[in-house]
Amino acid sequence: MKTSTFQDLKQECYDANMLLPKLGLVVYTFGNVSAVDRNREVFAIKPSGVPYDELKPEDIVILDLENNVLEGNMRPSSDTKTHAFLYKSWPDIGGIAHTHATYSVAWAQAQKDIPIFGTTHADHLTEDIPCAPPMHDQLIEGDYEHMTGQQILDCFLEKNITYTEVEMVLLGNHGPFTWGKNAAKAVYNSRVLEELAYMAYITLQINPTAPRLKNSLIKKHYDRKHGKNAYYGQNN
Repeated sequence: MKTSTFQDLKQECYDANMLLPKLGLVVYTFGNVSAVDRNREVFAIKPSGVPYDELKPEDIVILDLENNVLEGNMRPSSDTKTHAFLYKSWPDIGGIAHTHATYSVAWAQAQKDIPIFGTTHADHLTEDIPCAPPMHDQLIEGDYEHMTGQQILDCFLEKNITYTEVEMVLLGNHGPFTWGKNAAKAVYNSRVLEELAYMAYITLQINPTAPRLKNSLIKKHYDRKHGKNAYYGQNN
């Protein structure tokens, strides 16, 4: 068998995809992860509809940022155009994950931002997790997956938030997309998002009028992990 010139990128993408079922973020063939190589302007993504227990590193599809398949014998994920759009629009991301995880999707179906209720949320970001409104009919009937990327960008512009600070979004009536410096971080953010969605849901069951976390605690908890004088963990 001919050795792929994209073997490392395929392996990164494969490893990240295999984390989705391990972390309880997908069932059956739901979801996908991609990884980008900025130097070569290509990205790797899971093939469409392949069960995770059958997926192999050599199955991963390689495309350029214009969605042209460069290597792979199977069709890439149906969400490929969304991944390509985000890679072209946001130069500082290295991986993207999309799941249909239960609580994240529930918030998306409710068309609600996830409020920042507690310090667990503030450990990861200082904003409510945004939910983009459902796509307009004329866009759905057009280049749907491409316009899904535009839907995400429009949400961030409208809410005046940046993709480097908020690495996750919900799409109304659809589900979550997350991203990060690499594919593994994108999956990490998907798991964090699902946990925050679950916590927020339970919070509102206990107290439907629960208040948003106060700003002083938001700043304290975010800064101790991410600020210039961060002191969480062993690497500071």
